[in-house]
Amino acid sequence: MFTTRPEIAGTFGVVASTHWLASSSGMAVLERGGNAFDAAVATAFVLQVAEPHLNGPGGDAPIILHDAKARTQRVICGQGPSPRAATIEAFQRLGLDLIPGTGVLPAVVPGAFDAWCLLLRDWGTWELADVLSFALGYAHAGVHLVPRVSATIESVRPLFDTEWKSSAAVYLPGGKVPAPRALFARPALAETWERLCREAVGASREARIDAARRAWYQGFVADSVDRFFQGTDVLDVTGRRHRGLLTAQDFAQWSATVEAPVSYDYHGHTVLKCGPWSQGPVFLQQLALLKGFDIGAMDPFGADFVHTVVEAAKLAYADREAYYGDPNFHDVPLRELLSDGYNNDRRSLIGPMASMALRPGTIRGHTPIVDHELR
Repeated sequence: MFTTRPEIAGTFGVVASTHWLASSSGMAVLERGGNAFDAAVATAFVLQVAEPHLNGPGGDAPIILHDAKARTQRVICGQGPSPRAATIEAFQRLGLDLIPGTGVLPAVVPGAFDAWCLLLRDWGTWELADVLSFALGYAHAGVHLVPRVSATIESVRPLFDTEWKSSAAVYLPGGKVPAPRALFARPALAETWERLCREAVGASREARIDAARRAWYQGFVADSVDRFFQGTDVLDVTGRRHRGLLTAQDFAQWSATVEAPVSYDYHGHTVLKCGPWSQGPVFLQQLALLKGFDIGAMDPFGADFVHTVVEAAKLAYADREAYYGDPNFHDVPLRELLSDGYNNDRRSLIGPMASMALRPGTIRGHTPIVDHELR
C-alpha cells in the first residue's frame, strides 16, 4: 500500500512533521546539541510560516510529552478559553443562536505561543531567540508555497479583497494570490517575533522566556488584538458585521497549564490523550468499545472491520457531544466513560446495520447535553 507517511527510523534522532522545512529545522536543532523539546518548538514555529493555512500564532497546541529522564508523560494544555464576554446572553443580544464560523466572534485566547514557550522553559535547553531563528529566517526570506496554500488563499480572496483588508495585506502581496511554489514572506510576523525576543529580558533562561510570554499575553500583542477587536467591524457568515469579544484582559488571565494525560490500556499498549477539554479521550473510548471485538481477525480493508470501527466511533463521539466540556467549569464523567462496565453496555448497540442516530449513553448523576433534533 502506498503512503505519503512512511515509517521513519533513525539512530541519532528523528523529526517528523507535515512540512520538510519544519522537519529539517528540528533536525538541525538536534544536530547542534539541542534536545527533543528544543527541536519540537523550533519545528512548530517553522510550521506557522510554512503552512499558514493550517498553523498560526492565533492557534492552539495540545501537547503530549515524554520526559525520558523523569520517566513520566505530561500534557500541556495550549487551548485558550473563550472570552469572558462570550456568553449565551451576549449572542442572543446580537440575534444569534449559533456562533459564526468565520469573522472575529468565535476567536478565543490563542494558546499555541504560551504552550510552546512553557515546553521550552521547563523541558528545553535553548533560548527562545535560538529556537525562533529558523522560523524568523523563513518569515523574512520567504517559503516556497505548496499548492494547497495558494488554493486556500484563493478560496477566500473575494473576502480579502472586499472586507478583510488586514488579511489581504498579509496574504495578497501586491494584491494577488501568491502562486504555487512562489516565495511567500511574512515580514509582520517576523517583526512580532523579533520584538518578543527583544523584550525577553531576565537573569536566567527561564526568566527570559517568561518575559516573552508576558509580552505576548500582557503586553503589546494582547494590546494590539484588543484595539483591533474594539475598533473593527468584521463581516462573517451571518452576512453582518460584528466586533470581536476578545480583550487584553482575557489574554492576561490565561496561561498554559501542565497536567497528567488521560490513559487507557488496550491489549498491552497504554494509549495517552489530552483531557476532555479536547476530543482526545474519544479515541480511548473507541478502544474501550472495540476491546470486545476481535478486530485483529478482521480484514483491515474489509466491510466488517470498517463497520465495527465506525460504529464504535459514532458512540464515542455521541458521548463527547453529551458530556465533554472545560473541566474547570464542568464535571466530565471521564472515569465512567472509559470504564469497562459502561462500554460493555454501549457495545451492545453495535449491530449489523449502520446507525444514523446520535446515541449518547446514560450516566447516573449526569444529564447529557445534546441537540435533541440530532437524536
